[in-house]
Amino acid sequence: MPFELDDGAGQGRRLGVIVLSTDTSLEHEAGGTMAGRPVNLLHARIPANAHVTPDDLSTMEAQMTATAARFPQGLAALGYGCTSGATVIGSDRVANLVNAAHPAVPVTDPARAAAAALHHLGVQRIALVSPYVPSVTGPLVALFAQNGIEVLAEASFGQSEDWTVGRITEASTAAAMLDLGRRPGVQAVFSSCTNLRSFGIIDTVEAELGLPVISSNLALLWHMLRLSGVADYHCWGPGRLFQIGGTA
Repeated sequence: MPFELDDGAGQGRRLGVIVLSTDTSLEHEAGGTMAGRPVNLLHARIPANAHVTPDDLSTMEAQMTATAARFPQGLAALGYGCTSGATVIGSDRVANLVNAAHPAVPVTDPARAAAAALHHLGVQRIALVSPYVPSVTGPLVALFAQNGIEVLAEASFGQSEDWTVGRITEASTAAAMLDLGRRPGVQAVFSSCTNLRSFGIIDTVEAELGLPVISSNLALLWHMLRLSGVADYHCWGPGRLFQIGGTA
Protein backbone atom coordinates (compact mmCIF):
# COMPACT_ATOMS: atom_id res chain seq x y z
CA MET A 1 0.00 0.00 0.00
CA PRO A 2 1.21 3.55 -0.70
CA PHE A 3 1.77 5.88 2.24
CA GLU A 4 2.68 9.47 3.01
CA LEU A 5 5.14 10.94 5.50
CA ASP A 6 4.88 14.02 7.68
CA ASP A 7 7.07 15.52 10.41
CA GLY A 8 5.84 13.08 13.04
CA ALA A 9 4.08 13.63 16.36
CA GLY A 10 4.06 17.22 17.59
CA GLN A 11 4.74 18.49 14.08
CA GLY A 12 8.29 17.22 14.43
CA ARG A 13 9.34 19.48 17.34
CA ARG A 14 10.70 17.07 19.93
CA LEU A 15 11.60 18.01 23.50
CA GLY A 16 13.38 15.62 25.85
CA VAL A 17 13.09 15.45 29.63
CA ILE A 18 15.39 13.35 31.80
CA VAL A 19 13.19 12.17 34.69
CA LEU A 20 14.47 10.66 37.92
CA SER A 21 13.60 6.99 38.42
CA THR A 22 11.97 7.99 41.73
CA ASP A 23 9.89 10.89 40.34
CA THR A 24 6.13 10.33 40.10
CA SER A 25 5.00 13.92 39.43
CA LEU A 26 6.98 15.55 36.61
CA GLU A 27 5.54 13.50 33.75
CA HIS A 28 2.01 13.99 35.08
CA GLU A 29 2.27 17.78 35.21
CA ALA A 30 4.22 18.02 31.96
CA GLY A 31 1.78 15.77 30.14
CA GLY A 32 -1.17 17.95 31.08
CA THR A 33 0.65 21.06 29.90
CA MET A 34 1.80 19.66 26.56
CA ALA A 35 -1.26 17.57 25.63
CA GLY A 36 -2.64 18.61 22.26
CA ARG A 37 0.16 21.12 21.67
CA PRO A 38 2.42 21.23 18.60
CA VAL A 39 5.32 19.57 20.44
CA ASN A 40 6.29 15.99 21.22
CA LEU A 41 7.55 15.59 24.80
CA LEU A 42 9.79 12.54 25.23
CA HIS A 43 11.05 11.10 28.54
CA ALA A 44 14.01 9.02 29.66
CA ARG A 45 14.54 7.78 33.21
CA ILE A 46 17.85 8.25 34.99
CA PRO A 47 18.73 5.95 37.92
CA ALA A 48 18.38 7.91 41.16
CA ASN A 49 18.50 7.08 44.85
CA ALA A 50 15.23 7.60 46.67
CA HIS A 51 17.26 9.07 49.55
CA VAL A 52 17.84 12.74 48.70
CA THR A 53 21.14 14.05 50.04
CA PRO A 54 23.98 15.85 48.22
CA ASP A 55 25.99 12.61 48.04
CA ASP A 56 23.04 10.66 46.66
CA LEU A 57 22.21 13.36 44.13
CA SER A 58 25.76 13.48 42.83
CA THR A 59 25.58 9.83 41.72
CA MET A 60 23.46 10.88 38.74
CA GLU A 61 26.42 12.67 37.18
CA ALA A 62 27.90 9.37 36.00
CA GLN A 63 24.61 8.36 34.34
CA MET A 64 23.79 11.65 32.62
CA THR A 65 25.31 11.12 29.18
CA ALA A 66 24.11 7.52 28.86
CA THR A 67 20.58 8.55 29.81
CA ALA A 68 20.58 11.45 27.36
CA ALA A 69 21.76 9.09 24.62
CA ARG A 70 18.47 7.18 24.89
CA PHE A 71 16.68 10.06 23.17
CA PRO A 72 16.51 10.22 19.37
CA GLN A 73 18.63 12.83 17.67
CA GLY A 74 17.03 16.06 16.48
CA LEU A 75 15.71 17.40 19.79
CA ALA A 76 14.77 21.07 19.95
CA ALA A 77 15.65 21.25 23.67
CA LEU A 78 16.47 18.89 26.51
CA GLY A 79 15.80 19.30 30.22
CA TYR A 80 17.26 17.50 33.22
CA GLY A 81 14.40 17.19 35.69
CA CYS A 82 16.01 17.61 39.09
CA THR A 83 16.41 20.94 40.87
CA SER A 84 18.60 19.70 43.69
CA GLY A 85 20.60 17.43 41.39
CA ALA A 86 21.40 20.32 39.08
CA THR A 87 22.37 22.41 42.10
CA VAL A 88 24.78 19.77 43.39
CA ILE A 89 26.23 18.70 40.02
CA GLY A 90 26.13 22.19 38.49
CA SER A 91 24.04 23.38 35.57
CA ASP A 92 27.03 23.85 33.27
CA ARG A 93 28.28 20.35 34.04
CA VAL A 94 24.83 18.89 33.37
CA ALA A 95 24.67 20.69 30.02
CA ASN A 96 28.12 19.46 29.02
CA LEU A 97 27.25 15.86 29.88
CA VAL A 98 23.97 16.03 27.96
CA ASN A 99 25.61 17.71 24.98
CA ALA A 100 28.09 14.84 24.80
CA ALA A 101 25.14 12.80 23.49
CA HIS A 102 23.27 15.65 21.77
CA PRO A 103 25.74 18.28 20.55
CA ALA A 104 24.44 21.85 20.23
CA VAL A 105 21.00 21.05 21.66
CA PRO A 106 19.89 23.70 24.23
CA VAL A 107 19.93 22.19 27.73
CA THR A 108 18.30 23.44 30.90
CA ASP A 109 17.30 22.23 34.35
CA PRO A 110 14.91 23.52 37.03
CA ALA A 111 17.58 25.51 38.90
CA ARG A 112 18.74 27.32 35.77
CA ALA A 113 15.16 27.65 34.52
CA ALA A 114 13.90 29.10 37.81
CA ALA A 115 16.56 31.82 37.76
CA ALA A 116 15.68 32.62 34.14
CA ALA A 117 11.97 32.74 34.94
CA LEU A 118 12.41 34.98 37.98
CA HIS A 119 14.64 37.35 36.05
CA HIS A 120 12.08 37.41 33.22
CA LEU A 121 9.43 38.50 35.73
CA GLY A 122 11.75 41.08 37.30
CA VAL A 123 11.83 39.28 40.65
CA GLN A 124 14.78 39.67 43.03
CA ARG A 125 13.33 38.54 46.38
CA ILE A 126 11.50 35.27 46.86
CA ALA A 127 9.99 32.89 49.36
CA LEU A 128 11.18 29.31 48.95
CA VAL A 129 9.05 26.23 49.66
CA SER A 130 10.88 22.92 49.42
CA PRO A 131 10.59 19.33 50.61
CA TYR A 132 14.32 19.02 51.32
CA VAL A 133 16.55 18.49 54.32
CA PRO A 134 18.83 21.46 55.18
CA SER A 135 21.90 19.98 53.45
CA VAL A 136 19.99 20.17 50.16
CA THR A 137 18.15 23.46 50.72
CA GLY A 138 21.28 25.39 51.71
CA PRO A 139 23.11 25.01 48.38
CA LEU A 140 19.95 26.01 46.50
CA VAL A 141 19.61 29.21 48.54
CA ALA A 142 23.28 29.96 47.83
CA LEU A 143 22.77 29.32 44.11
CA PHE A 144 19.89 31.78 44.00
CA ALA A 145 22.10 34.37 45.71
CA GLN A 146 24.77 33.85 43.05
CA ASN A 147 22.10 34.64 40.46
CA GLY A 148 21.06 37.86 42.22
CA ILE A 149 17.95 36.40 43.85
CA GLU A 150 17.53 36.71 47.62
CA VAL A 151 15.54 34.13 49.58
CA LEU A 152 13.73 36.20 52.21
CA ALA A 153 11.70 33.35 53.68
CA GLU A 154 12.15 29.60 53.49
CA ALA A 155 10.19 26.60 54.72
CA SER A 156 10.74 22.91 54.14
CA PHE A 157 8.82 19.70 54.71
CA GLY A 158 12.13 18.19 55.84
CA GLN A 159 11.95 15.04 53.74
CA SER A 160 14.91 13.02 52.49
CA GLU A 161 12.85 10.28 50.79
CA ASP A 162 11.66 11.05 47.27
CA TRP A 163 8.83 8.51 47.50
CA THR A 164 7.35 10.62 50.31
CA VAL A 165 7.79 13.90 48.42
CA GLY A 166 5.66 12.70 45.52
CA ARG A 167 2.74 12.11 47.91
CA ILE A 168 2.79 15.49 49.68
CA THR A 169 -0.63 17.00 49.01
CA GLU A 170 -1.06 20.16 46.99
CA ALA A 171 -3.06 21.55 49.92
CA SER A 172 0.01 21.24 52.14
CA THR A 173 2.16 23.02 49.57
CA ALA A 174 -0.46 25.73 49.10
CA ALA A 175 -0.56 26.40 52.85
CA ALA A 176 3.21 26.82 52.93
CA MET A 177 3.14 29.10 49.88
CA LEU A 178 0.44 31.30 51.39
CA ASP A 179 2.26 31.57 54.71
CA LEU A 180 5.62 32.52 53.21
CA GLY A 181 4.18 34.64 50.42
CA ARG A 182 2.74 37.07 52.96
CA ARG A 183 6.14 37.84 54.47
CA PRO A 184 7.34 41.46 53.98
CA GLY A 185 9.33 42.12 50.83
CA VAL A 186 8.55 38.85 49.06
CA GLN A 187 7.98 39.38 45.32
CA ALA A 188 7.30 35.79 44.28
CA VAL A 189 7.05 32.27 45.66
CA PHE A 190 9.13 29.40 44.30
CA SER A 191 8.36 25.79 45.16
CA SER A 192 11.34 23.55 44.52
CA CYS A 193 11.48 19.88 43.44
CA THR A 194 10.05 18.30 40.30
CA ASN A 195 8.36 15.66 42.46
CA LEU A 196 6.44 18.23 44.54
CA ARG A 197 3.06 18.70 42.86
CA SER A 198 1.72 22.23 42.42
CA PHE A 199 0.02 22.78 39.03
CA GLY A 200 -3.43 22.43 40.58
CA ILE A 201 -2.85 25.25 43.08
CA ILE A 202 -0.67 27.82 41.32
CA ASP A 203 -3.50 29.97 39.94
CA THR A 204 -5.39 29.97 43.24
CA VAL A 205 -2.34 30.88 45.34
CA GLU A 206 -1.34 33.61 42.89
CA ALA A 207 -4.83 35.10 43.08
CA GLU A 208 -4.79 35.11 46.87
CA LEU A 209 -1.27 36.53 47.23
CA GLY A 210 -1.23 38.83 44.22
CA LEU A 211 2.26 37.48 43.47
CA PRO A 212 3.78 35.16 40.87
CA VAL A 213 4.12 31.53 41.92
CA ILE A 214 6.69 29.37 40.13
CA SER A 215 7.46 25.71 40.62
CA SER A 216 10.38 23.62 39.42
CA ASN A 217 8.23 21.93 36.79
CA LEU A 218 6.63 25.17 35.65
CA ALA A 219 9.99 26.87 35.20
CA LEU A 220 11.53 23.84 33.49
CA LEU A 221 8.76 23.49 30.90
CA TRP A 222 8.62 27.24 30.26
CA HIS A 223 12.38 27.46 29.74
CA MET A 224 12.46 24.40 27.48
CA LEU A 225 9.75 25.88 25.27
CA ARG A 226 11.58 29.19 25.19
CA LEU A 227 14.87 27.54 24.23
CA SER A 228 13.22 25.28 21.65
CA GLY A 229 11.98 28.17 19.54
CA VAL A 230 8.24 27.60 19.98
CA ALA A 231 6.86 31.00 19.00
CA ASP A 232 3.73 31.13 21.16
CA TYR A 233 3.09 29.08 24.30
CA HIS A 234 0.86 31.66 26.01
CA CYS A 235 -1.18 30.07 28.82
CA TRP A 236 0.00 26.54 28.07
CA GLY A 237 0.76 26.19 31.76
CA PRO A 238 -0.75 27.75 34.89
CA GLY A 239 0.32 31.02 36.45
CA ARG A 240 1.65 34.40 35.48
CA LEU A 241 4.84 32.99 33.99
CA PHE A 242 2.96 31.46 31.08
CA GLN A 243 0.68 34.51 30.82
CA ILE A 244 3.39 37.18 30.78
CA GLY A 245 6.24 35.12 29.36
CA GLY A 246 4.37 32.98 26.86
CA THR A 247 6.17 34.03 23.69
CA ALA A 248 9.71 33.36 22.53
